[in-house]
Amino acid sequence: MIKVVADIDIPFLQGVLEPFAEVIYRKGDAIFSGDVADADALLVRTRTKCSGELLGGSKVSFVASATIGTDHLDLEWLRSNGVVFANAPGCNAGGVMQYVLTALFAVACSKGILLRGKTLGVIGAGNTGGRVAALARYLGLHVLCNDPPKAAVDPWGYCPLEYLLHNSDIVTMHVPLDGTTYRMASDGFFSKLKKGAVFINASRGEVVCDEALLAHRNDLSALVLDVWNSEPHNISAEIVALADISTPHIAGYSFEGKVNGTAMVVQALARHFGIGPLMHFVPSYTPTPHISFYDGGSLLPQKSIAELLLCSFPIYGIDSLLRKCPADFEIIRSQYKYRREFLWQ
Repeated sequence: MIKVVADIDIPFLQGVLEPFAEVIYRKGDAIFSGDVADADALLVRTRTKCSGELLGGSKVSFVASATIGTDHLDLEWLRSNGVVFANAPGCNAGGVMQYVLTALFAVACSKGILLRGKTLGVIGAGNTGGRVAALARYLGLHVLCNDPPKAAVDPWGYCPLEYLLHNSDIVTMHVPLDGTTYRMASDGFFSKLKKGAVFINASRGEVVCDEALLAHRNDLSALVLDVWNSEPHNISAEIVALADISTPHIAGYSFEGKVNGTAMVVQALARHFGIGPLMHFVPSYTPTPHISFYDGGSLLPQKSIAELLLCSFPIYGIDSLLRKCPADFEIIRSQYKYRREFLWQ
């Protein structure tokens, strides 16, 4: 029987592996080398740094993260040491899409910004950015997309970053964190951004330079942030206060997103170790709700769309909690109740 060490906060996991494995559960930031020394597999979220410091000398042959991002995984070390790794790309794309459009329509209504016909610039048009773009078009916005890796394969449908910044009324970030995106939203980025634009970041905090954001805050008509430099313990209280919506990295914290993430890592583990009964595992759940943005063939008024989105996701509640005490970032995040996504097509 294999031994698995798993982050206790991976939802819907407890009881699933036990018929096939010895399972040890730990908090993500409390998984140490001694825990994994004789383990065969490690299942984590973003709070566990998977590198040689943790895994060196262990038996671990498989590491999986129930998240989209991989910046907490030392992929080079894993590859060079023969450790198979997996993550969950796109698992919470629907939840982040819901977050971005809800926040956008909420702040637009509060500030009297008419969105229909405005241009949304999507930086990073992968699983998440692509979904944001699709729903935005459906709701009456024009969309520009910037994604150099995708444009290198097929340039149709993409534009240079500078063009996007000059011509977008709203800019939303959906890039991975790597050497090409670290602090990409710097002084030069904000200097090129259209004056009065709305800026949204629900990707990684480190893709934005806080000093540049503060210097250009007055040039923005609205600011929405779900991710932060130095999270979870030292986020900028000043920026929390200056943003129109501030949330503790919960954009992807949907019920469906967590179901998808857990399903993907369990299935990957099952393939690696040949556990047949788990190769198609999906936690059971009730159908995802459906909402309609049209009435009699006509798109609903902006206020009605905002009300529908806020009913599905009351974003100002979690904003209020973080705004009251930014130091409680991790507590608020850990106590957040997963919301349901929606189907719109």
